[in-house]
Amino acid sequence: MKKRNRDQWGSRFGFVMATVGAAVGLGNLWRFPFMAYENGGGAFLLPYFIALITAGIPLMILEFGFGSKMKGANTLAYAKLGRKWEWLGWWPVMIPLIVVTFYSVVIAWAINYFVYAFKPIWGENPDKFFSMKFLNVSNGPWNFVAVQWHIAIAVMLVWFLNYYITKKGISGGIEKTCKFITPTLGVLMILMTIRGLTLPGAFEGLNWFLKPNFSKILSGKVWIAAYAQVFFSTTLAVGVMTAYASYLPKESDIVNNACITVFSNASFDFVAGLCVFSILGYVSYTSKLPFDKIVTAGPGIAFVAFPNAINLMPGGPIIKSIFGGMFFFCLIIAGISSSISMVESFASSVLDKYEIDREILIKRICLLGFLVSLVFSTSSGVYLLDIVDHFVSNYGIALIGLVECIVLGYVYKAEKMRPELNKYSDFKIGVWWDILIKYITPILLGYMTVDNIYNEFKSPYGGYPISSIIVFGFTIAIGIFIIGFYLSKRPWPDENVLKMGVEEF
Repeated sequence: MKKRNRDQWGSRFGFVMATVGAAVGLGNLWRFPFMAYENGGGAFLLPYFIALITAGIPLMILEFGFGSKMKGANTLAYAKLGRKWEWLGWWPVMIPLIVVTFYSVVIAWAINYFVYAFKPIWGENPDKFFSMKFLNVSNGPWNFVAVQWHIAIAVMLVWFLNYYITKKGISGGIEKTCKFITPTLGVLMILMTIRGLTLPGAFEGLNWFLKPNFSKILSGKVWIAAYAQVFFSTTLAVGVMTAYASYLPKESDIVNNACITVFSNASFDFVAGLCVFSILGYVSYTSKLPFDKIVTAGPGIAFVAFPNAINLMPGGPIIKSIFGGMFFFCLIIAGISSSISMVESFASSVLDKYEIDREILIKRICLLGFLVSLVFSTSSGVYLLDIVDHFVSNYGIALIGLVECIVLGYVYKAEKMRPELNKYSDFKIGVWWDILIKYITPILLGYMTVDNIYNEFKSPYGGYPISSIIVFGFTIAIGIFIIGFYLSKRPWPDENVLKMGVEEF
């Protein structure tokens, strides 16, 4: 039997920085603050914390433990569990492969705005500039008009970085990069938060973010929002964490590593909220506009509200440029640390099954990814991005998480996994973990999935034409499952690899 030599993390610090970097992304800066604002302010922290304990940490432990035990990325891990489960290995890694094609475009926006920060060409109306001049938004998802080349060139840079970093492997590329990127991101966010807290009106903004409205948390939708935030922001159920954990040394502390990753991501969520709302409070104070007219969801926070804040920032042009450059640089490096994990999730699965040169595979993935990203760089790209993200993320991730809990909880058996997880861990998990994985988390994820489907059929998402929802929404969401199922039926060049290091189940 030919022994396969897999790469390995050079240090625990490098592994944790990579997993935190994968979890912390662009969405942390605009999703969590707005979710808290809409769902009870400071009171939202209660369901959010409970969701961390009952879903985020148990699932992170599950994926770390599974990848580490099987010494394989998602595909190999599930194939070792049984060939009939291999489809559950391919399906999740198709999601980051799709997501990274439009995620790279958003990073490209940040690259452009990083340059603009040193000569703010967005003028006095950042909203108009962003939609009409920068994106040149067309009148619908089918009206592509043309590729916006200032975006496409930046997209090319993003894909080059994805290629350059991931082709070097785990220890030589991803670990070295994340050991620099993740701490740098943390330091810059703290500096921006301190600056935001010292601005006039900052505490009025924080009042909107943190003032508890306990009446709202009586609503089931707020609790679902909290679980959705934890689940989506920790990059679970897409094969990333299983792949990363598969490169861990044998005697690794799975439980503590999982807790550090989840709580680090949550800390970034909270710091991002302080940063964003203190600065929005300053904008409201300076512009004398009501706060609810200033706050906005999604990318609008980064590419409209923050440019407006930069315009109003006290100090001369140099101070404004430094602050603006710092903010958009944070977006860039947060995006890159996540995008390389998405590429690696799929690449590791392919490399585990087929004997193909890593650099050749990464080159093919990145070239194809760049070509697809050009579609999102057109005038209708922002519509396509919204549709694809909604259907792939909302349906795929929650449903995969549900199936993952059931298969690993009942087929592999949570009670069997627990002693393996505790073996080298300082903090031991108990029967409570089995209960969460087998009962509580599946019920919550099942409810999320049903609720998403119910809301979908109430009215067409976003008011888009049905044709665009079918083509760019349902077709892609269903298509990635079909492709994953097809790949799972392809024979393994070397069936013996499925028996390496695994006892009978």
